[in-house]
Amino acid sequence: MEFGFHDRQRKRAREYSREHRRYGDRADDDRRCPPGLARKHNGCMPPGQARNWRRGEPLPRDVQVRAVPRDLEVRIGPAPRGYRYVQGAGDILMIAVGTAVVVDAIQDLNR
Repeated sequence: MEFGFHDRQRKRAREYSREHRRYGDRADDDRRCPPGLARKHNGCMPPGQARNWRRGEPLPRDVQVRAVPRDLEVRIGPAPRGYRYVQGAGDILMIAVGTAVVVDAIQDLNR
C-alpha cells in the first residue's frame, strides 16, 4: 500500500499557507531568522539545504526540518501510522518514522 498526500490535503495546505502569509505569520518566522535568510522567505533554511531531499530516499541528516504546526496538521489530517509530517523550507514532507525516507511532499508553499 502506497502512502502520499491526497489532492484535498494539498489544497488545504496551500490555503493554510496563503492565509498565514496574509496575516503576517511568515513575517513572524522571518524575525527569528538571520536577516539574509529572512529575505529569502524559504523557511529560514541555510543555502544548499532548501530542497536538499528526494522522494524515495532518506532525508539527509544535514537537512533541518521541524514538525508542522498543529493547526495545519489538524487541517490536513494526521499522518498515516508509521509516518509523520515535517516542514523544511517551503515544503511539507511525509517521511517514514524509522527510516526517514521521504514518501511524498507538498512543495513551494512559500510562493
